[in-house]
Amino acid sequence: MSNNNDKNSNPNAAAFDDGFVRDNDNDKVGADFRPQSGGVPENGLCQPRDDDDFSSLACDHETGWFAVSAGVIMGLVALLFVWFLIRRVKAYPRGNDKMNHISDKIQSGARAFLTTQYQSVAMFVLIVYIALLVLYSMDHPTTNNDAKDGARYSSSFLFGALLSALAGWRSMAIATDANVRTTQAAQDQGLSGALRVAFAGGAVTGFTVVGLGLLGLSFMFWCMTLGYQHEDNTQVVLQEAAKSIAGFGFGASSVALFARVAGGIFTKAADVGADLVGKVELDIAEDDARNPAVIADNVGDNVGDVAGMGADLFESFVGSIIATLSLSDGSIQTIMLPFWIGGAGTLASMIGFFVVKAPREHYATATTSSSTSQVQLLRALNKGVWVTSIIAVILFAVVVKVIFEGYDTLGLQLFGCICIGLVAGIAIGKVTEYFTSYSYWPTQSIAQAGITGPATVVIQGLGVGMISTVCPTIILVVTILSCNALAGDYGIATASVGMLSTLGLTLATDAYGPIADNAGGIAEMANLEKRVRDTTDALDAMGNTTAATGKGFAIASAVLTALSLMAAFEQAAGIDNNSLMLDLGDPVVFSGVMIGAVLPFLFAALTMFSVQKAAAAMILEVRRQFAQIPGLMEGTAEPDSDRCVAIATRTSIQEMILPGMYAILSPLTVGFLVGPRCLAGLLGGSIASGMMLAIMMANAGGAWDNAKKYIENEGARGGKGTDTHKACIVGDTVGDPFKDTAGPSLNILIKLMSIVSLTFAPLMQGYDEDWKYWHYGLIPLCTLIFGTWVLYLLYWRHSFDLSIELVKKGEISVANTEDELEDVPTPHDNDGEFA
Repeated sequence: MSNNNDKNSNPNAAAFDDGFVRDNDNDKVGADFRPQSGGVPENGLCQPRDDDDFSSLACDHETGWFAVSAGVIMGLVALLFVWFLIRRVKAYPRGNDKMNHISDKIQSGARAFLTTQYQSVAMFVLIVYIALLVLYSMDHPTTNNDAKDGARYSSSFLFGALLSALAGWRSMAIATDANVRTTQAAQDQGLSGALRVAFAGGAVTGFTVVGLGLLGLSFMFWCMTLGYQHEDNTQVVLQEAAKSIAGFGFGASSVALFARVAGGIFTKAADVGADLVGKVELDIAEDDARNPAVIADNVGDNVGDVAGMGADLFESFVGSIIATLSLSDGSIQTIMLPFWIGGAGTLASMIGFFVVKAPREHYATATTSSSTSQVQLLRALNKGVWVTSIIAVILFAVVVKVIFEGYDTLGLQLFGCICIGLVAGIAIGKVTEYFTSYSYWPTQSIAQAGITGPATVVIQGLGVGMISTVCPTIILVVTILSCNALAGDYGIATASVGMLSTLGLTLATDAYGPIADNAGGIAEMANLEKRVRDTTDALDAMGNTTAATGKGFAIASAVLTALSLMAAFEQAAGIDNNSLMLDLGDPVVFSGVMIGAVLPFLFAALTMFSVQKAAAAMILEVRRQFAQIPGLMEGTAEPDSDRCVAIATRTSIQEMILPGMYAILSPLTVGFLVGPRCLAGLLGGSIASGMMLAIMMANAGGAWDNAKKYIENEGARGGKGTDTHKACIVGDTVGDPFKDTAGPSLNILIKLMSIVSLTFAPLMQGYDEDWKYWHYGLIPLCTLIFGTWVLYLLYWRHSFDLSIELVKKGEISVANTEDELEDVPTPHDNDGEFA
């Protein structure tokens, strides 16, 4: 990909009336960011034109603070809206003492896990902070050769990491409080009340993410513009600030990766352990209170699907804005646009929140019919999404008109890119809904395949996942080509901002699902009436679909963001500005593509292995407790759920290190060892293969899950307890790490590698030939090799003996398996923290 938006790289380019800059052969190379009168102004789009006294709101307030003003204001408004939503959730009752006891155990486990995880991640953050401070204090990346560059990059990284962690923590806190209130609302008010509470809880996550993202990134970007007292050109100051802000994305991506991977391993280890021993081996109900892993399973919903998703989409949201800033020419208008679009989308999302209501026919009843259709429930959420999108488009038009006053052609081009991105996100969501909702043929076909056993369930699910990649790929290709034709790389970046602009509502439709799932678990463990569980199951089944839709949305936005970050990397590393050129036929570039294409598979394999290991430890512990705790199967004894939470925490924290190390050190190794051309190929290969693999895994896992729900909720294929149902449980178990661990982690992988490359790109500008400074690449390479060896010795060479046998319902051979597990602390040791 060429550098389309760096006008200084081609001083002979000529401006045409069609709004494009062209090279010496009159070929289009990007959108025209210059006044229509022609010429390359020193002060961007605010250069006065000869034919009139040019004036606009943006140019009359050409400062860094004004550029981010909309982000600051709407960030504060979003956080005030979060306060309103929290008060709204807390106004609902929490139920009886037993329900509160169960909820408190879930909350205690979730807090203990995140505390332990953040303590581990803090060590990594501190090391990278010091490294960035030292590196960029010695080698200044800005054109002014400023000694404060080290402080800028390192503080930006630290602030991004802290806010990403805060987004995850705040999301977990409200989810673990809203779950029991949703259960009580389901009992008192039926479907409408349960949806109000769960959706409000999910909205806290959504608006916390966009509020912290807008406010934090806007404030940090303004801070990056300070300290240039000797520079009078605002355009130059804004360009330098855009370079330094890349560290913010690096910090957010790093925390998001560890949160997603560790949370995903935790939740699926507990889920698989609870399902295989409880539902398959012992034939007891899902979320049965006798199952020791049930509390850990519900904890996992919060730390993986809520906290992990919150950190993930926080990084996506700020990453799209950072990519747009990095590709800007420094004009006040192109800097303002992503902040103001993000603010407009947030306002539209707040309005859309009040549109989401349960189907009208269920308002006046406290019962839920088993025939309640997912289509009716999805319509309630889709109404909010459509209203939000329409309002957002209107606000986008106003924003673009105000910012690009006097530059109607360019404003119209960018408005088109923003709307294309928004529509593409909705379209991919609808495609994902089709492939994962049990209202449609693909998921129903998996349940049908269960008639002939679990093998055909797995085969059909893989086929559904694979074919589900076709439509999203076509949509993304059309989006990329259209936006590139309209406004080059900057246009593609604005499309990603447009897609994520309504994240407040989009994430709410995703995050409410785990709350409903927890509510169902509490209803089961508290022995509430069947109608309560039916109500929460209806919401949970819809939550599975909206979660899959959210994952598809996250993957699509990750592709556009990563592509834009890759273009920004090429610009920052000086590719195509010197003797280095990108040519796919070049062995160096193609080798990078191949390395990049295999990395998502390596990453997914490591996370899948980790889930298997963690699940094995959980299965062993659950079997041990049923074998050795007298009265547990009869319901007269309490399971030791704290020990299951501790085991899942310990294994997930251990297992997150190796995938994270490969994600961060792989691009650094290739970039410094071979050169930026090979690294650009790596980024391109990883984006393409990572997108396909992530969509396949997320959709296959979602379809497997809802095939099981189709049988359980609708009584299809004979209903619960049949061989078909058991076959679909196996498929759901296979799909769990697909959709909740490996798949969602891949979108962070491709963005993290891109933002790491962009952050360290200034150090690669001196590569005018491949292998020039190969000795620097030995540092990350040796670190990668040594780290892999150490982690293998510590965590990977040992295996569990799973020889304990279960015979029939409740008849378990009593074997002493205590020695198979090390003593591990529980959530109540050490003042609620794990050692």
